[in-house]
Amino acid sequence: MVDIAQAIQALDSNAQFVINGTPSNEAEYKANVKFVSGADENGSAIFKDTQDFTWAEVEAKKAELQADYDAKEYQRQRKAEFDKISIGDQLDMHFHDTMNGTSTWTDWVSEIKNKFPK
Repeated sequence: MVDIAQAIQALDSNAQFVINGTPSNEAEYKANVKFVSGADENGSAIFKDTQDFTWAEVEAKKAELQADYDAKEYQRQRKAEFDKISIGDQLDMHFHDTMNGTSTWTDWVSEIKNKFPK
């Protein structure tokens, strides 16, 4: 799940901010998200009176990031399956297929790709 902090970081990787709680609407965003403008002589944060990004901008970026994350679910599922057999064992499987004229490794990869299609 993509959160507001990830959306703000995607909008500006250098943004400095503090979020209290989990804002779920514009009023909560304005009340609970504070952007840093600098630091005082003691090193304490000085907060801006305004947000660097509107609620609409943050929500749009959050939706974009979530859609991208969701679209790559198949990649995460495939990786989990591929990781069940070490790279060394996969190479060994491939080597034996080459030596024996078999397709064990290719069949295994195809099975995973078919199980989790793009």
